[in-house]
Amino acid sequence: MKVLKFGGTSVGSPARMKNLLDIINPAERQIVVLSAVSGTTNNLVEIGQAYLAGDKKKAISLIGTLKDKYELFIKELFTDEQFLKQGKEVIDYHFNVLANLANDLFTTIEDKVILAQGELLSTTLYHVYLRQIGVPSVLLPALDFMKIDEDNEPIVDYITEKITPLLDKHPDVNLFITQGFICRNAFGEIDNLRRGGSDYTASLIGAGIRSEEVQIWTDIDGMHNNDPRIVKGTQPIAQLSFDEAAELAYFGAKILHPQSVFPAQKYKIPVRLLNTMDPQAKGTLITNTSEKDKIKSIAAKDGITAIKIQSSRMLLAHGFLRKVFEVFERYKTSIDMITTSEVAVSLTIDDTTYLGEITTELNAFGSVELDVNHTIICVVGDFGAEKHGYAARVLEAVKHIPLRMISYGGSDHNLSLLVKTEDKVEILRSLHNRLF
Repeated sequence: MKVLKFGGTSVGSPARMKNLLDIINPAERQIVVLSAVSGTTNNLVEIGQAYLAGDKKKAISLIGTLKDKYELFIKELFTDEQFLKQGKEVIDYHFNVLANLANDLFTTIEDKVILAQGELLSTTLYHVYLRQIGVPSVLLPALDFMKIDEDNEPIVDYITEKITPLLDKHPDVNLFITQGFICRNAFGEIDNLRRGGSDYTASLIGAGIRSEEVQIWTDIDGMHNNDPRIVKGTQPIAQLSFDEAAELAYFGAKILHPQSVFPAQKYKIPVRLLNTMDPQAKGTLITNTSEKDKIKSIAAKDGITAIKIQSSRMLLAHGFLRKVFEVFERYKTSIDMITTSEVAVSLTIDDTTYLGEITTELNAFGSVELDVNHTIICVVGDFGAEKHGYAARVLEAVKHIPLRMISYGGSDHNLSLLVKTEDKVEILRSLHNRLF
């Protein structure tokens, strides 16, 4: 059984929603995971912000505007009056849920209820559309089997336990439709997966049912070997390992969230990245194996701040790095890169929410220097300890550009460079010309 996930742009219009059957084969047993219609989640976020600010009038106005869009959407999606009426009932129900929140105390719990409506709308409307054209399908409520624990981590065993009987209940149906992104938390409240959203859902379901394959359908033909928005002549990568894909995703490849494929990796389930707009394109296959002796791709992550802590007390000081890391742990701020010397440590962060507080605490260890507006350039490939020459090729390509930090050896798949953001375009193009 395969799991197919379609993003917001893939269901972004009635025409695109109808065209999904060019990809989905109703003769094969599949679970189809849908995101909200493109733009809907942003609108729902705005509605939630208005409620949280106490501006119920604005929230109701925004709800009305979004509902008008869906009124037009269903008129184009449904050609049969009977199913148009059903579509109208669907949107009336969900927009009443949104409007009725004006009558209650509004908290972050209700805000998550709002965010869930996008996926609930897209999946229910698609299910009704399939009925209109006579394609049998079952609507699987993700809230019945997708659950996270107290640490907001998904529970794969729970997913397996709950979804298996739902599938077994319909042995004669091949097509199951469910929502991406949404789930229930440890208290049974409506919540969401945050990281990776619908991609994460697809990977978790794939792990839960031990799927033969997970397919992530977006609007680009796989993961490219560089940023196609900046560099001309990029090519999709035919094959990546899970580790390589995670490195690229973490350091800027927007097509995939770095944590979204971890469940599939754990259970050795292949993941394909494919293009809804060009279904014949081969895309990218992600598995546990990697092509050897090859540089695969380059990614860039902006918004990086470099922090350098220098102190003579660091020389041979037991526990120094632990104390530094504890500062970042207290403020729940992740570190991207790190390099050390006998008297200094440099590291980078991409979340500056608590930069002031972090800097104040680090000053107790020595002098602290901050460099903002930097970018991490990540080169991914086969960089195992026994390899030679690859790092030299990378550095030769950027010898004309000042480098703030170099990180190499922490992974067999990654060589990272920290540069000023103003040099990003030049370094991406120079690396591409030299490496590919």
